Amino acid sequence: MHTLVRRYIKTAIGFLALGLAIGGWLIVRRDLFGRPPGEYEVSAHTHAIFVGFVMMMILGVALWLFPRPDKTDTRYRPALAEAAYWLVTIGTAVRIAGELLDSSIDAAWLRWAIVLAGLTQIGGFAVFFYTMWSRIRGVGSQVRESRGERF
Repeated sequence: MHTLVRRYIKTAIGFLALGLAIGGWLIVRRDLFGRPPGEYEVSAHTHAIFVGFVMMMILGVALWLFPRPDKTDTRYRPALAEAAYWLVTIGTAVRIAGELLDSSIDAAWLRWAIVLAGLTQIGGFAVFFYTMWSRIRGVGSQVRESRGERF
């Protein structure tokens, strides 16, 4: 497992811890203090778990398990997979922080930061799947399928 894969997976685990902490804080506040979570706090919790943990884990495992790029592949570039990591990580972190702050600060700059963070996440996913597209292929499975083997 190479460095970038480990970084994706460890970052995913970090976002899981953050999402669980936010969720724990929200449930304590709701059940012990009668303060239900606001929509921005729910969104921050959801993004920490689903984008930060689930999607980062999926991206890291895909990078690890998909077949190596073909020697003639010009599309796959490790630098793009690295750029995608930073775009998704920074976009997700800013979005979580911004949405947690948005429940207590009413500022136009904060709303813009949240929107830009969301667009950064989208851009990161686009870059990742662009660079990985050529790695989504069968390696040896065509031969087995031509012999009638079923999976």
